[in-house]
Amino acid sequence: MVKKKSKAEKTIYFSIFGSLALAIIKWLAGFFGNSFALIADAIESTTDIFSSILVLLGIKYSQRPADETHPYGHGRIEPLITFIVVIFLVISATIIAHQSIINLNTPHESPKSWTLYVIGLIIIWKEISYHIVMRKAKALNSTSLKADAWHHRSDAITSVAAFIGISIAVWLGPGYEYADDWAALLASGFIIYNCYRIFRPALGEIMDENLYEDLVDIIRERSLEVNGVLATDKCFVRKIGMDYIVDLHAVVDPHLSVKEGHDIAHSLKDHLILTLENISNVFVHIEPFDSSKKC
Repeated sequence: MVKKKSKAEKTIYFSIFGSLALAIIKWLAGFFGNSFALIADAIESTTDIFSSILVLLGIKYSQRPADETHPYGHGRIEPLITFIVVIFLVISATIIAHQSIINLNTPHESPKSWTLYVIGLIIIWKEISYHIVMRKAKALNSTSLKADAWHHRSDAITSVAAFIGISIAVWLGPGYEYADDWAALLASGFIIYNCYRIFRPALGEIMDENLYEDLVDIIRERSLEVNGVLATDKCFVRKIGMDYIVDLHAVVDPHLSVKEGHDIAHSLKDHLILTLENISNVFVHIEPFDSSKKC
């Protein structure tokens, strides 16, 4: 558990310092290069910094051990933090869209051509960052890290939109300077779409939605490897933080003693935790085999 926490925190620090450096570059390039699309991109990167800090705090809190008031642990803070990250994204998209509309009605100069080189490098870096963080998120099974990864992807998308808008404004010349603002407006729409992609899985997690059918199938298969388990009946999986908690009904010989059934339940629990990744606890209910009932 400590190792997972350490890896998650290192990933978040990577996001924070990366977003900080890029936000500074974007603000300076946008201001001196006369590009609102780049400034809009800088706004998005600035919100990334704050949201990554929230994710870091959430991961630290989620790894607290279970206690008397939180018997299932503190992992549910992760989807809650994800909701806050989504709010940050929606706010940044709204600010970008609002300012873009104002700029479309205000005469201004075209952006400088050198800003294209800056934004090209930014696109490459943000896409690399997305893949690095998403790979870690999947390995650690972290919803909030996945949200942070999508932050990088949305940043890359806004940068692509800015690149297209600046290119049109620069190469087509006078009369096309508003392409930069249209690009920023389009980017805000992409950010809102990404908000939904981040929000939906987190909502399913906090509502204990049935999202883990593949894992359920594997649990049923592995359960039959335990001596004494004849079949499985109900199997429910919920995700809390980076781990899963399983509720499983195991079917056994009806003539076993209570002690024998109890021992099988413990063996089953230990086997699943040992052989399957990210399972922190298994609650086993023992059921007697009934030949008239299909399990």
